[in-house]
Amino acid sequence: MEVEHESKREDDEHETLTLDPLSNQFANLNDLCFEFTSLQDLAFRGSWRSILDKIARARKLSLLQKPHEDLIYLAYSVLALTKLHRYTEAAEELDSMLDFDSPRYRYESYPEIYPNRCGSMVPFAIRWLNAEIPLKLGRRQESLDRLYVLLDFVRVRLRERESRGSELGFCVDVWRKREAFVVYSIASHHLSNKEFVVCLELIQGLVRQDSANAELLSRLGYVQVQVGDLEGAKSTFGEVERLMKEGNLGENEFRNLVGRNKALVYLIGKDYVSAVREYDECIERDPTDVVAINNKALCLMYLRDLSDSIKVLESALERVPTFALNEAIVVNLCSMYELAFVNHSEIKRTLSNWIARVAPDDFDSSSTRV
Repeated sequence: MEVEHESKREDDEHETLTLDPLSNQFANLNDLCFEFTSLQDLAFRGSWRSILDKIARARKLSLLQKPHEDLIYLAYSVLALTKLHRYTEAAEELDSMLDFDSPRYRYESYPEIYPNRCGSMVPFAIRWLNAEIPLKLGRRQESLDRLYVLLDFVRVRLRERESRGSELGFCVDVWRKREAFVVYSIASHHLSNKEFVVCLELIQGLVRQDSANAELLSRLGYVQVQVGDLEGAKSTFGEVERLMKEGNLGENEFRNLVGRNKALVYLIGKDYVSAVREYDECIERDPTDVVAINNKALCLMYLRDLSDSIKVLESALERVPTFALNEAIVVNLCSMYELAFVNHSEIKRTLSNWIARVAPDDFDSSSTRV
């Protein structure tokens, strides 16, 4: 059974382009890149095969007129191949770039196309995917080495922008988010290998820079739970609740963050009734909170109420399939079917057939264990 935390998800791989409305020269995303909104829409829907078809057509018909457009399409190609578990092809796409720091990938090399612009045009997503893909090919240490190099790269760029003061405030925020994203990626690799001390040091380093970040503090609490430091986790989660009570966090999103933190402590302490109560409040505030939905179902199962636990997950798949259709929920639901029904194979086959009709291209169909 899989308990969900606020961990780094694969959805994070798709880096949405955010434009500064006060300083950006583009009226819309399609001004930035050929049919960019179409690429984004297909990615949000999980239509990764359609993305590859679109990219192949654009390349064949020479529809990409500027160097940066080729790089944006390459980023989506690598991401789509990765989502479809075609890791060798993704690595080959990246290898075609040779050197990310080559002059051919800098704006100032094309003054007639990009007047008064300088710097690298390589999307951050490409740099991150280049670090992650070796892991998918069984080369864990190479992936970790590349991630640490990427972290150094991000921190150098962050310091450069911080040194220029408020004029680059928007850019500073973007690079801080990138720093946190890379740290989370590194921490997740160490966590999966049970290298807990390194995880704690990485997250604590971020907390020292931004001690009022509720999501960051919560992630620290989850790592503390993993290493068995329940008292430390309670203290960290208490700090998140204090931030909310002081008025810094009033939206339902943050109230649910506090609620899930409380529920996790109850769950670890085997107080499943209290955990269900907290998760119920989260779901009432936000019916798409799949972490609360999944973990409520697990708590009901631990309370030997298999019937209701199954109903919780089935209802979520029916009501909010876009949010609830993920491998963790499907694995847990199928495990519950196996415990509850003699004819579980037939029930799982029905679920598998429904998933085949509605799931995104990258959904792992083996999670139904038919």
